[in-house]
Amino acid sequence: MAITTLPSSHHLHFCFFSSSSSKFSITTQLCLNFPPKNRISLVICSSSTSPPPPSSPSPQVSEPTPTAESCVNAGLDLFSKGRVKDALVLFDTALTLNPNPEEAQAAFYNKACCHAYRGEGKKAAECLRTALKEYNLKFGTILNDPDLASFRALPEFKELQEEARLGGEDIGYSFRRDLKLISEVQAPFRGVRRFFYVAFIAAAGISTFFTIPRLIRAIQGGDGAPDLGATAGNAAINVAGIAVFVALLFWDNKKEEEQLAQILRDETLSRLPLRLSTDRIVELVQLRDTVRPVILAGKKETVSLAMRNAEKFRTELLKRGVLLVPVIWGEGRETKIEKKGFGLSQKAVASLPSIGEDFDQRTQSIIAKSKLKSEIRFKAEVVSPAEWERWIRDQQKSEGVTPGEDVYIILRLDGRVRRSGKGMPDWAQILKELPPMEAILSKLER
Repeated sequence: MAITTLPSSHHLHFCFFSSSSSKFSITTQLCLNFPPKNRISLVICSSSTSPPPPSSPSPQVSEPTPTAESCVNAGLDLFSKGRVKDALVLFDTALTLNPNPEEAQAAFYNKACCHAYRGEGKKAAECLRTALKEYNLKFGTILNDPDLASFRALPEFKELQEEARLGGEDIGYSFRRDLKLISEVQAPFRGVRRFFYVAFIAAAGISTFFTIPRLIRAIQGGDGAPDLGATAGNAAINVAGIAVFVALLFWDNKKEEEQLAQILRDETLSRLPLRLSTDRIVELVQLRDTVRPVILAGKKETVSLAMRNAEKFRTELLKRGVLLVPVIWGEGRETKIEKKGFGLSQKAVASLPSIGEDFDQRTQSIIAKSKLKSEIRFKAEVVSPAEWERWIRDQQKSEGVTPGEDVYIILRLDGRVRRSGKGMPDWAQILKELPPMEAILSKLER
C-alpha cells in the first residue's frame, strides 16, 4: 500500500478523550490543536522512499480552534495518564478561552486536583474557593473525591471547610444550607423556640418603651405621678425578661453551631477510607448497619496492647459487630498518601467506592451489603492516616480532650459516635454495653 508521507509542517495532531472520566468531563470530542509539548503527532509514512510528484501536493489540513470544553476534556485525559503538569497547562488554557460557567467550574476544580496531587495545598484551596464562590461548586464533591484525599489531610482544607460551614453569600452557602436541614431534622423544635424567644423579646421591648416615660414621671413626682415602686418593678421585669430571652437566643444559636460542626464531623467521618482484610478499599459509610467500628487512637505500644487484649474476647465482640480500627499517632506524617486518581491497577480502582448519583443506591444494595459482610473481619486498616488523625483530633477538641491523648471511640451501627473515652477500652465492659447484632436494640440503632 503506497501512502505519501506528509511533510512535517502538515502533521496531523490527534487527541482522543472520553467523557466516562469520574472528574468534570464535559463531552466526548476530538481535539486537533494543543500546545506543542502536548501534541501527539501521527505521521503516515510511505512504503516508498521516492518523493511525491510535483503535480500532487500534500493537502492542507486546517486545525479547528480549541475550545474551553475541548481543553478541559483533553486535560482530564492527561490527568488520568499521570501527566499532571501537562494537564494543568490545558486547564489554564481553558480558562482563557471564554468558558461558560460549567466549563470554568470544571477547569478550576480539576486544576485543584492537579495541585493536590503535586502537594500544592494553597493553590488547590484557591482554585476550589473560586469554584465554590463564583461557579456554584458543591462542597460535597470535595468531600467525596478520592483525588482530593491528600488535600483533605492539609490545613488548607480545614480552613476551606470552616469557611463553608459558616456559609454566607461568598462561599459554601449551599453546603451550610444542607447542614442546617440535617440540623432541623435532629432538633425539630429549635425554630419554634426561637419564634417564642423573639416574640417575648419584642413584647418586653414594647412594654419597656411605654414604661420608661412613666418611670421618668414617677421619679420627678408631683400630682398624678405613677407609683415609683410599681413602675420601677415593671421596668425591671421587662429589662430582665429581655436579657433572659436574648441570652436564650444566643445559647440556642451557639448550640446550633456546635450541632452543625458535629454533623460536619460525622459527614467527614463517613467518608474516611478503610482497607478490609480482602484488600478492598471502602468508605466508612459503606459499612453502616453492618458493623460497629471501634477506633483505637494512640501510641503504637498502647494500641497494640489494646488489640491483643481484644483478641481474648474476639468471638463475643464479633457477635456484636465490632470492627477494630487502629490509628497510630504519627503514621499520617510517615505514610505517603495513596494517589487514587491514576497509577493504580484496574482491580484497585474497581475496589474504590462509587462516587456520584448512584452512591447511595450502592450503599443500600442488598447484594453489596452481603458482599461486604463476607469481606469484613475483626480488624480493618486505615487508608490516608493523616485524614483519620485530623478527624480524631477535631473530635477530641469538641469533647474537651487534649488533642494527641490516647483515646477510643465507639461508633453506632448508623455511623454516628456512640461514646468515647480516654485511654484504651475495657473490653469486658463493652461486651455488657453492646447488644448482639440480632437483638432488638441493635435493630433500633440502625
